[in-house]
Amino acid sequence: MMSERSDEATAQRGETLVELDELKTYYPGGGLFSDRPVKAVDGVSLDIQRGETLGLVGESGCGKTTLGRTLVRLEEATDGTVSYDGTDITSLRGRELKEWRRNTQMMFQDPDSSLNDRMTVGEIVREPLDVHDIGTARERRDTVRELLDTVGLQPEHYYRYPHQFSGGQRQRIGIARALALEPDFIVLDEPVSALDVSVQAKILNLLDDLQDEFGLTYLLIAHDLSVVRHICDRVAVMYLGNIVELGPTETLFEKPQNPYTYSLLSAIPEPDPTSQSTRITLRGTPPNPRDPPQGCPFSTRCPVKIKPEAYRGLDDDLWERIEEFRAVVRERDRADRSIREILREKLGMETKFSDVTEMMEELFGDLTVPDEVATHLRTAAEHIEDNEAAQAREYLFEEFGSACDRDEPEFHTVGEDGRKSYCHRHLEEYESPRDRFDTLV
Repeated sequence: MMSERSDEATAQRGETLVELDELKTYYPGGGLFSDRPVKAVDGVSLDIQRGETLGLVGESGCGKTTLGRTLVRLEEATDGTVSYDGTDITSLRGRELKEWRRNTQMMFQDPDSSLNDRMTVGEIVREPLDVHDIGTARERRDTVRELLDTVGLQPEHYYRYPHQFSGGQRQRIGIARALALEPDFIVLDEPVSALDVSVQAKILNLLDDLQDEFGLTYLLIAHDLSVVRHICDRVAVMYLGNIVELGPTETLFEKPQNPYTYSLLSAIPEPDPTSQSTRITLRGTPPNPRDPPQGCPFSTRCPVKIKPEAYRGLDDDLWERIEEFRAVVRERDRADRSIREILREKLGMETKFSDVTEMMEELFGDLTVPDEVATHLRTAAEHIEDNEAAQAREYLFEEFGSACDRDEPEFHTVGEDGRKSYCHRHLEEYESPRDRFDTLV
């Protein structure tokens, strides 16, 4: 039966199996001082083709795992749709949802926590068959033994417990469980990150072989870019709940078009000590998903951010310091102040906003700052001294904000291979991201 389905999947390869349209997954606030939701996935649109492996990469906390869990309905979508083979699965309930779940599975990052140590390997792999009441008891046992053999385990392992296996073997158990219901689509959430390098290769090769044998479609979530390059057909780059670049693996790795992708790939260690490649170090940390930027999600850290018209000729070093200053103000404005901080402010005592003079000296003391710029910086500093971080943030936004701060970019087609990038710099009036990076380095 698996063989027949593999032949069918091969014939249908290239057709869209999973399609996301403006998918959003938010978590409610409920904080003491703020009830703004966490925007874990914030309007993602992409498609996954039957028989392919789509890689999903990005920094920790960018929403990769939440996106994967939403696809298999372990998390509920806040808005948007997920179409699976033409059916919107976000609206499925009851028996329809249970039946659909036979078609999709998820393989989790940590094989220790995802396997129940009180159940034998046979019981773990057989559990999906039991839940869906598939076959007789004997047929289920036979199916489990066949699956164990398929993933490289032995029949006698049926009655052993997870703690008796190595990390690689436990991950094979997880693969067998994911295959039990003969799914079409599997979300692989960091499937080899907890394993030794030699074991990683074996698991990746096994997943590759199983895809060919059973006609599977994968969404591979990963931090390790070398793993993505080895196994994926296409790659989606995610940042702060948004997809910022999407395209074929090799061309994306060789010629990244989005500033974030460029920065991410520049961090890959270069084995050649004579290499002249330049590493791009991003300033600060990703914004809080409760308070994402108004415009481009990457605008607060982008090394090739567009300057406003009035400051196009401003020195790059000074512009970088202004952006660092804005980042500090933004962090202080969005931070939930403690009761102690609020009381100190009311009593006229020093608070965390009181060191603005020292901060200004550190940022701008060694630079020549034009008078018109210095005036705006001093005004913002005065707001901070008065514990008015929000006003300082808004003032700096109005004066130094550009298209990157104010407007959401569009997806631009940036190659004949259909690659797409989410960046203002692809507009004709601006220097392209790659050309701007070449200027900087």
